[in-house]
This record gives sequence, structure tokens and C-alpha cells, in this order.
Amino acid sequence: MLLFSLLVSLSFFFGHFIAGDIDPGVLMALRFAVAAFMLWGLLLWLRVAPVWARFWRFALVGALMAIYFITMFEALARTTAVSTAAVFTLTPLMAAGYGWLILRHNTGPWVLAALLIGAAGAVWVIFRADLAALLRFEIGTGEAIFFFGALAHAAVPALLRRYCQDVSPLQSSFGTTVGALLVTWVYAAPEAMITPFLDLPARVWWVLAYLAIVTTALTFFLLQYASKRLPPAKVMAYTYLVPTWVVAWDISAGRWPASPILFGIAATLIALLMLLRVEVPARKTP
Repeated sequence: MLLFSLLVSLSFFFGHFIAGDIDPGVLMALRFAVAAFMLWGLLLWLRVAPVWARFWRFALVGALMAIYFITMFEALARTTAVSTAAVFTLTPLMAAGYGWLILRHNTGPWVLAALLIGAAGAVWVIFRADLAALLRFEIGTGEAIFFFGALAHAAVPALLRRYCQDVSPLQSSFGTTVGALLVTWVYAAPEAMITPFLDLPARVWWVLAYLAIVTTALTFFLLQYASKRLPPAKVMAYTYLVPTWVVAWDISAGRWPASPILFGIAATLIALLMLLRVEVPARKTP
């Protein structure tokens, strides 16, 4: 999940370059199509059979992922990226609720404290340590729309652990990607019909390749792998590191953040260490 958060953060960095070149819905549908084709080829190469039995479980998880991306784009048309990112910090806490509801996993006080510290640190980084901007945060239509997307995304780890334990991460990654593809193509079909694909600049295809191969196929695999080994709240807690990674990429490009932002980064790292500390005794138990 540490690698997951790193790879996802790069998608924000690269996605900035093509924001005005292609409709977001079409880009999203293309990334799932390329990822599904690549995973299918990987299954054939490794001689692993796709799992079609009880395909509804993969379609359900894939649909939830698609809902997350669709509501994100719809929300961004109505509000700012900062506001949507702030709403997304609720996801680990939502995942803890799904963990209890679906798996009957109880979140102890130590893990709950880590989640709250991580959320506070992530919000501090997202708002660039600007307390006035944080206090001006208002719940509008965009935030409300994305809240349901975050709610859908938070259910994924618990559902994967409940229904996909009998298949490999690669098989479930392919199934969920196909499920997401079906939903997103229905959503993007009208705009796709009028998109001049041959006239798109080369940078769109390079970024699409990264989004499809890395932040769809690979991150789906990492999410499936982690969901079978970690409680849902801990899986989602690693997303708190995404704003920190984005700040790190800014630093690598020579753009240093304001000093107060470092307190938020420190909080997310403390939360991560708290979660890792809980894992140590669990692994020593026979």
C-alpha cells in the first residue's frame, strides 16, 4: 500500500499535463480498456484462467471503483480539487465502518487514533497549511456528489476480502477492471463518439499508458493483494500519504512547500508508524 500511494500520487503529477486535451470520462474509459486488455494478455502469458464464476462480485467491486472515478470528475466540474481531496480523507474512516459491517472487524482505539491523526495531517497538507482556507470550506453540490464516490470506494477492501479470497490478486484484478470498464464506457459513450482520437497530442497517449498500466492494472493488483492481508481501515489509511507524495514531487521539481505544511506531512507519517506498530505483534502470533 505504500507503493500504491506513491504510484497514485504520480498520476496527479502526470494528469496535470493533459487536463485540457481530452474529456475526463473518455480518458477514464480508455484507461480501463487498456488495463483490461493488458491483464488479459498477462493471464494468457502466465497460463492463468480468468475467473468467470460468480462474476457479479467482480462487477460489484469494479462498479464501485467506476462510481468513485465518475463522481470525482462530476465533482471537479462543480468544485475545487482541494475540496474533493478533503472529502476523500474521510475514506479510511468509512472503510473502518465497512470493515465492521461486512467483516465484523473492530477498530481499536490505537488504530482509530492513527486514522484521525492521519486525516488531520492530510487535510493540513491539502489546504497548504492555510487555516483560513480550511475554515472557508463549505459543503456544496460537488462535495456532496463526491461524498458518495468516496463512500463507494471505501467499501472495496472489505468486499474484496469477503468475496475474493478464493482467487488470486491477478484474477480478481482482471475481473474488477472488466467490471469498471463496463460501467465507465456506458458513462463515457456519448462523448467518446465525438472525440477526435487521431488528433490527440502524443502526451495524451503517454499519460494514458501510465494511467492504464500503472495506476489501474498495477494499483488494482496491489489493492487486491493488500485487501486480503490487512483490515479495510488500514488499507485505505495509506491514501493519507498521497498528498505527502505530491508535495515530495513538487520538491523534486524545485518547488519547496511552506514550512507549516511539514507538520501535516509529519502527522501522516506518525499515523503510518502507529498502524505499522499494531501489525508487529499480530504477525508474531502463531
